[in-house]
Amino acid sequence: MTIFVASLFLPYTVTRQSSCSEVPPDPLLPQSLNSPTSRGNGGFDNDTTLRGNGLTPDATTDHKHIFTSDSPLPARKGMGYPFSHKPQSNGRPPTKGEPQWSVIPATKVNDGLESAIRSAADVGYLKDTMWVGTLGTQTETMEDCDRTTIKQKLKDEYGSLPVFVCDRDFEGHCTYCKTIIWPIFHYQVPDSPKSKAYEDCSWAYYVSLNQAFAEHIAEHCKRDDSVWVQDYHLMLVPAMLRKMVPDLRIGFFLHTAFPSSEVFRCLAPGKELLRGLLGANLIGFQIEEYSGHFLRTCSRTLSVEATDEGIQLNDRFVNVGTFPIGIDPTLWDRRRQADDIRLLIDTISARYRGKRIIISHDKMDSIGGIRQKLLSYEHFLNTHREWANDIVLIQLVTSTTRQPDLEASISDIALRINSAYTTLEHQPLVFLRQDLLTPQYVALITVADVLIVTSLREGMNLTSHEFVYCQDGLYSNKAYGSLILSEFTGSASIFGDHALLVNPWDFRQCANAIYTALVRGREERKRDWEQLHRSLLHNSAKNWVKSFKERLSHACIEQLSHRRCTLPCLSVDNLKEKYRQAGRRMIFIQYEGTLAPWRPPSGVFFLATPQRAVTTLTDLTDDPLNVVYVVSSRTLEEQERRFRHVAGVGLIAENGCFLREPHANEWNNLVNEGQTDTWKEGVFCILAYFQERMEDSWVETRHFSVVFHFGSVADRAMAKRLAAECADQINDACANQGIHAVIYESAVIAEPINTNKRPAAEVAWHYADRSNNSKPDFLLIIGGDREDEDLFRWANEMDSTGAVDYSMTVTIGSQGSEAKTMLTHGVTGILDCLQRLASR
Repeated sequence: MTIFVASLFLPYTVTRQSSCSEVPPDPLLPQSLNSPTSRGNGGFDNDTTLRGNGLTPDATTDHKHIFTSDSPLPARKGMGYPFSHKPQSNGRPPTKGEPQWSVIPATKVNDGLESAIRSAADVGYLKDTMWVGTLGTQTETMEDCDRTTIKQKLKDEYGSLPVFVCDRDFEGHCTYCKTIIWPIFHYQVPDSPKSKAYEDCSWAYYVSLNQAFAEHIAEHCKRDDSVWVQDYHLMLVPAMLRKMVPDLRIGFFLHTAFPSSEVFRCLAPGKELLRGLLGANLIGFQIEEYSGHFLRTCSRTLSVEATDEGIQLNDRFVNVGTFPIGIDPTLWDRRRQADDIRLLIDTISARYRGKRIIISHDKMDSIGGIRQKLLSYEHFLNTHREWANDIVLIQLVTSTTRQPDLEASISDIALRINSAYTTLEHQPLVFLRQDLLTPQYVALITVADVLIVTSLREGMNLTSHEFVYCQDGLYSNKAYGSLILSEFTGSASIFGDHALLVNPWDFRQCANAIYTALVRGREERKRDWEQLHRSLLHNSAKNWVKSFKERLSHACIEQLSHRRCTLPCLSVDNLKEKYRQAGRRMIFIQYEGTLAPWRPPSGVFFLATPQRAVTTLTDLTDDPLNVVYVVSSRTLEEQERRFRHVAGVGLIAENGCFLREPHANEWNNLVNEGQTDTWKEGVFCILAYFQERMEDSWVETRHFSVVFHFGSVADRAMAKRLAAECADQINDACANQGIHAVIYESAVIAEPINTNKRPAAEVAWHYADRSNNSKPDFLLIIGGDREDEDLFRWANEMDSTGAVDYSMTVTIGSQGSEAKTMLTHGVTGILDCLQRLASR
């Protein structure tokens, strides 16, 4: 079985041998920034001193010497620093017949993802993987023969399948991702008049590239393969792929944050993106906050039922889970053992001897929080001037698309700080607009005393993981450095209070955190570091692969058993034969939609049971070998009125809250009555708000539930949207009280979470067992409602454990089910079946 890892960029790309010393142009950068010298530092030469609208200088010659990028050392992949591409022909021009290109490592690959896949493969956990992605460079100029050769070489030698799309589609797709999806996912709604992404055809390009990925994967995958689709670039691929290969195992993982429903609704094609994701079997997020936002967004936007485990669609269930991704400790062990590391550690330590080093590493964008960090640092220096000569903040800025306004603002703050506190011997702020080599970066985070992360929103932030891992004291006299971490990063949920969590918008709080980090004692720092290190190892890259793979496999197996197409039609003749052979039988029948149509006329439910259903139930209960229960969501009073002419039938009301045994007059309360009055008042307030906005809607109060009916509202689309929002608000407000709201076709039911039909069925089973001193050996359950799934699951367990000789579960609904069989023709088909069983 092959696992296809679909990511926008492959870990490898190609370059022509005739110009292999050049860096491939980056389509996401302006043309002026695509020169080899500008790629490594965002368009600025490292020796250029920038003032005014630029950035602060590197301070001293020593700084430039320590952090120079002019080095034979390998670049740190993933930070945008260009690789050195040596010609494969030793500098001579390629001869005729030689390949005109060579394979090189890519710089735009997702570093965390590649590290996770590689680490899992190294230990043998992933044995057969295939990357799917673009080369990240222009490909239209390639000859067809070159494309064929490149495809074959990458597939055979590098385990990669390149997806070739036209340059216009690729650039338009990247434009849409960078200017629309990425900002909104990070709570930055793009409203700049300079942005034309909403006006052009970028969405069409996004769809086109996703379609190309789906077709390419479908062409190479087999039935038993799995596809792991990665990140927001490919959100439409799961649904597209599902249409082409229905039985394929598809997982999707989002590496960034997922916004709240209010922010997500700013995406014009938001529904299309959600439907694209719901084509997967499993959708993974970094932390519970993001998965919760996704579930609520689906509930409100698509009016689907969202549970803690996932999304219930009409024909199947989509699992949703959290899988925090971390670093690969083995890889970092190898990096720290490099020969250059100790020399660089000694060099940096000597340069900043006697100083406390604070480091930070961000992209130059509005999400990184650099501006907020510098304001906090300035406030710290203003408040604690005694530290001005004993502390240095080294701010690393990674290459990205130019943002002149932001750069100018940051430059003003940086110059203000250095103007106020720089002396002949010391400069408190070192601003490096360049990409460090791997040994330089490892040495820096090893000797640092503090790492400060002030991201305004970030999916995880692995820099904090790398810092924690390098603070064990094995390679430096310094150890157990403090981590100041924005509460808006995914890592904040992983590390918890063992990091100094801050709100980056509160510069006073951040300044206080800097002071706390500097004055804390070694023992306190060590205790926190040990907890941070433990969390880091628990959420390593390898464990991410392991948990995602196992969860996807389990979800696919579980969902396969629910799929409608796997359900055969019930063989009534075979059922009748088993019925005749049974010594004692137990039958549970859902009332609404099974014995009688579900049709509540405008505010008034029918109170009489159709005569044919009454006759059929009477025939069944007249047989002393039968124990028959009718299950309903209606109140016990209505159940009594419906079946007052069928004395021998057992009744279950309000979806399992009440049970009345056959031939009995008293009802058994199966729910803790003490909790009923504590939550209804709040629910009524929420329902009153929505009832005012939906004419002809009405609220029904039951003993243990409240029902909001909207089936008579004229505007059905508006009604379903508001109903989804209503259910979402109830779930948020009443979660701590054990209450949840479930959306049906024309109603929202708020009820206790532990309310379901299974406990009631178990009580009825034990009663039947003790009443005749013999347990039933025939079990039949007929239903079609979502709550009937609990009964189906219970009956299937009874069958698999041998608790009953014969068990049959039958559904008439159109959605996926755990029932073994299905019956068509609705109520008529059910009554025909039951009458054949009861006939002599």
